[in-house]
Amino acid sequence: MKRTTRARAWRWGLNAAVVAVIALIALAANWENIHENFWNSGGVALDGGNWGDLITIGAVNTVQYTAIAFAGGLAFALVLALMRLSPIATMRWLATGYVEFFRGLPALIVIIFMGLGVPIAFNWQPPGGLVGAGLIALIMVGSAYMAETLRAGIQAVPKGQMEAARSLGMKPTATMFKVILPQAFRIVIPPLTNEFVLLIKDTALLSVIGASFDERELTTVARDFLASGPSAGTATALVQAALIYLVITIPLTQLVAWQERRQRKATR
Repeated sequence: MKRTTRARAWRWGLNAAVVAVIALIALAANWENIHENFWNSGGVALDGGNWGDLITIGAVNTVQYTAIAFAGGLAFALVLALMRLSPIATMRWLATGYVEFFRGLPALIVIIFMGLGVPIAFNWQPPGGLVGAGLIALIMVGSAYMAETLRAGIQAVPKGQMEAARSLGMKPTATMFKVILPQAFRIVIPPLTNEFVLLIKDTALLSVIGASFDERELTTVARDFLASGPSAGTATALVQAALIYLVITIPLTQLVAWQERRQRKATR
């Protein structure tokens, strides 16, 4: 048997095995219980179901919190990235210590510290209450990751760009902000979009520190519906929240894939 024929037979056999496993799982499943626990008719009803609060409160707040955390994190990340590249050793050490510290900590730990530990220790009330403290934590963690992304993007710009600008008489600061950074941002758009997607999912961690009724993000709204509401006692609200997350994140991940394909074509 030829090698190509064996490879084709192997692929067909593997595909058949996967289909068989899926069919066996489908046959063994109790679809009535699945429907009742994961897609309860009371929870998914358009009139009186969970969709209203999940979308108008949970999804809206999730997008708002993500935008705030991303904007704040990106601004701080730019400062950190420039400090990492500074000729002043103290600046480099401070930025490196910050980045390594917050990249090494789980976002959940930082959120708990900012929401419950720091206000007590320093007798300080963060702007926006507990949600504001959580957003500060997301900004701190997100900026550490985005700083490394920006630093890599700046270093990816050919050194000749800096030399050419300096030869024209531009000052170092003007060269960085008018020549280097615009090119660096074009390079790092895909990874920054990925970081935006990660922040969308990380807003779910804000549920551990609590929020008022109108400040709840998507996961908190779904969790509340587990205890009360038209689908109480079932996982229907969690499934609905998961679908809303996918509606938000999948277009963004596809945008990242399109940007990466576009960059690959541009570099050929």
